[in-house]
Amino acid sequence: MSLKRIAEMTGVSISTVSRVLNNRDYNCASEEIKNKIWAAAEEIHYVPNETARNLKLGLKYQPSTPVRKLAVILERFHSLDDDPFFHELYRSVEQEAFANGCTISKVFFSELRMEELSEEKADGYIILGRVSPQTLHIMKKYSKNLVAVSRNPTQFELDEIICDGRSAAVCAMEYLIKKGYRRIGYIGDCSYEDRYVGYCDTIIRHDLPMNYASIIQTDQTEESGCRAMKKLLDNNTVDAILCANDATAIGALNGWREYHTSDTTKKKNLKLPALISIDDTQAASEITPALTAVHIPHEAMGKAAVKVLLDRMKKGHMEKVRVEFPNRLIVRESS
Repeated sequence: MSLKRIAEMTGVSISTVSRVLNNRDYNCASEEIKNKIWAAAEEIHYVPNETARNLKLGLKYQPSTPVRKLAVILERFHSLDDDPFFHELYRSVEQEAFANGCTISKVFFSELRMEELSEEKADGYIILGRVSPQTLHIMKKYSKNLVAVSRNPTQFELDEIICDGRSAAVCAMEYLIKKGYRRIGYIGDCSYEDRYVGYCDTIIRHDLPMNYASIIQTDQTEESGCRAMKKLLDNNTVDAILCANDATAIGALNGWREYHTSDTTKKKNLKLPALISIDDTQAASEITPALTAVHIPHEAMGKAAVKVLLDRMKKGHMEKVRVEFPNRLIVRESS
């Protein structure tokens, strides 16, 4: 029995496993246990028993259908642990897939090759985050059952679920400016990135100086965020910083701590700049100080991606579909 096997793998009761996997709204006491259960389910390709669930809910019996296999593509990462936003987004996709009787058959990382797709063929593909034109070309050539989840919309090249990164950056910048900050730096990707465009547009619109020494290009990881913060502190050019994602902001906080605990008196006296990030993952609320962040509704976006993909697979729609979610500001201690 799959539930029993997952319980043995994770060291929890079968009833806990069942509640986590078969009830998307169930709040497990421990996020760590919840993640272990989903990881074990993914490892053995667990799929909920739809007949049993329907009987429990009092629904009529429906003839069983073949299990649909979905694949997920994260080209910019080597692991789900590389970025907390995409880790949480993936879990939302996984849960919605299971709830609809599907399984995630494969997660593709880094640069995608055609032979990889042939080795592990899926019925539909969900692209998380930005991909290269080459990868998108391969995917469109290989399958029509595609949906992307991103902060950067395309020109309707495929079905997509978005929360506009430019709008999120504008929201963050408007808040900082309203608070009275004028020397605002940016840490993140600056190439073909809507969040950077939103940062620049707001600086120009408010007639603030564009100080390029306060703009640090990074790969949006904790390590690069840490280095970028130390560089900005050395230059002493900012009073506030917009970080492109939570991973960068967490790294920036770590960089300030390391800088602040150094032996130099001048460094010890430097105040932490106001910090704001884009994503609002669980880590943003748990770190100290808790991060002010623009919330990207990744859970709702992941669920919508599965629904749109399944509708495409059933030929429920033929034209390209874009579902756009709004962002909202969550004010915490860091600003």
